[in-house]
Amino acid sequence: MDEDERLPYWTELWPASIALCAWLFEMRKAIRGHICLDIGCGLGLTALVAQWLGARVLAMDYEPEALRYARENTVQNKVASPLWTVMDWRRPALVPGCARYLWGGDIMYEARFASPVLDFMEYALAPGGRVWMAEPCRSVYDAFHSVLHSRGWAGRCVHEQSVEGVYTQPVTVTVRVWELTRETG
Repeated sequence: MDEDERLPYWTELWPASIALCAWLFEMRKAIRGHICLDIGCGLGLTALVAQWLGARVLAMDYEPEALRYARENTVQNKVASPLWTVMDWRRPALVPGCARYLWGGDIMYEARFASPVLDFMEYALAPGGRVWMAEPCRSVYDAFHSVLHSRGWAGRCVHEQSVEGVYTQPVTVTVRVWELTRETG
């Protein structure tokens, strides 16, 4: 296997995270008290918002340095700390079926992530659980969507939001939040 690139994607607050936070706020009654996984949490915004809304959050990232800053964001924002953990979704270190809800913001930026992320979802999600994926309408998400359907998952757009850039960017970004569930039948 090729060594993974170590690009510091986690250093930016992505528009997908902002839209995902809005969706989590809408779903606050559903997530309250439940174990939820934030995969690829980066700076920890969605984990902090969900924790503040009453979820029991396990926030994971591949990069230890990201979690150092996410912990600092917890302190700065005076939010009860999620459980931060370094984890590679290709090698889950948690109990199968442990999470009622799982989400990720802008984690499908390479087509090669589609199968490993789906494997992780199938491993970690409790029966009847839901996954929320926020994506900024990139074509690479189409690869993930086609793999989803071929493996018995259904997806529907539940939230769409235009997000102004936190940093200097020339255009507003449209972000879609997809709710993914196992097809029954």
